[in-house]
Amino acid sequence: MFVRTAGEGDLAAVRTLLVETWHATYDAIYGAAKVTEITDEWHSIASLRSGLTRPNSEFLVADDGKRIGGMAFAAATADAKVILLNQLYVHPDCQRRGVGQALLDEVEASFPEAQTLRVEVEEANGAAIAFYRSMRFLPVGTAGESHETSRPTTLSFEKPLG
Repeated sequence: MFVRTAGEGDLAAVRTLLVETWHATYDAIYGAAKVTEITDEWHSIASLRSGLTRPNSEFLVADDGKRIGGMAFAAATADAKVILLNQLYVHPDCQRRGVGQALLDEVEASFPEAQTLRVEVEEANGAAIAFYRSMRFLPVGTAGESHETSRPTTLSFEKPLG
């Protein structure tokens, strides 16, 4: 798979990827109904479309010419030296094949002035935590519990860049 900037024509495939990946990852944590509710809100075409035009951000897809196997979205924070990796998802069929690392490498390359890459991971998502630790992210604390969606506690990780 090669990594490229996402476009309007990718949004339906990205939504499908996110819905399938979220169900595979989070049904056991939240239940399928809650995952559907979350993905309908967070991963709607309109929500995804807003990422295409957000300033100081990068919306990427991993594409093999037949399907979108992964996606990432990252944006600069108020401090342009700190980048927040808002999303990095790889379809379960494509995991453990270097897709996540390729997306992460391109995110890092997209922000050459950045000094820190930050990500928040749900405490119950052990596979994601293991991935970020393997990519040299270090734990920096608990991000807290989101009262809006009754989500579990999230952990913050950072990776120094440059």
